[in-house]
Amino acid sequence: MTTTGIDARLDRIGTDDSYVIIPMDHGITMGAVQGLKDIEATIDGVTRGGADAVLTQKGVAPRVHENKNDKGYIVHLNGSTTIGPDEQDKRMTGTVEEAVRVGADAVSFHINVGSDHEPDQITQLAEVTEDAQRFGMPVLAMAYARGPGIDSADPEALGHAVRLAEELGADIVKTGYSGDAESFRHVVESTRLPVVIAGGSKGTDRETIEMVRGVMDAGGSGISMGRSIFQHEDPEAIATAVSGVVHDDLSTDEALDAAGLALQA
Repeated sequence: MTTTGIDARLDRIGTDDSYVIIPMDHGITMGAVQGLKDIEATIDGVTRGGADAVLTQKGVAPRVHENKNDKGYIVHLNGSTTIGPDEQDKRMTGTVEEAVRVGADAVSFHINVGSDHEPDQITQLAEVTEDAQRFGMPVLAMAYARGPGIDSADPEALGHAVRLAEELGADIVKTGYSGDAESFRHVVESTRLPVVIAGGSKGTDRETIEMVRGVMDAGGSGISMGRSIFQHEDPEAIATAVSGVVHDDLSTDEALDAAGLALQA
């Protein structure tokens, strides 16, 4: 159930019910990789390029606010590392109250639907949404289809993941992309929540923008892409191209051209 506070904060992390969110919580997962050492410059670039919001773990908040150009801020509440025993075993790293204290406009939580850790993550996401409701704080559920024998691009599995997020009380849901607009339409239709897609590992500019175009053609609400944006040679330019598709309904070629990336695509 939405509240005035949730609605107001959703407006801060999106534009007209569509979303260009740049997660940069990867420092806890992968370390200080390209784009995250000087995270201040990256945040400044992507928000100038048209991103509606950036997302980090709570400890990075002091590096965010002065560089986000009055855009939205989301604090992520669980995590794991690539060098630990199981990257899919996301553990709690913060609370909704802590997110409020560091100036967040929303919180996010990662759940691997179909994994061995699904039961604990279901319980934790339910607790996060209950807590967030008390504070009028939106919840972005990062609901992936990941587990033994699961195809992470299967639209049926992705549809199950996004529906689970709605059933547990999330306000926005992020998931993987099924590969084309036609199959992704099933995912979007599986929930009434706004659906945004993850980017995964960095591809070519054209691959990135074609994927964004596909999710919008399927009725999706935008993107929550990390490495495809913050590891780009020009984060501001690729954010401009993505925003052009999400917010201005540009074609792939129009978006690349507007961002000055047509020759690099």
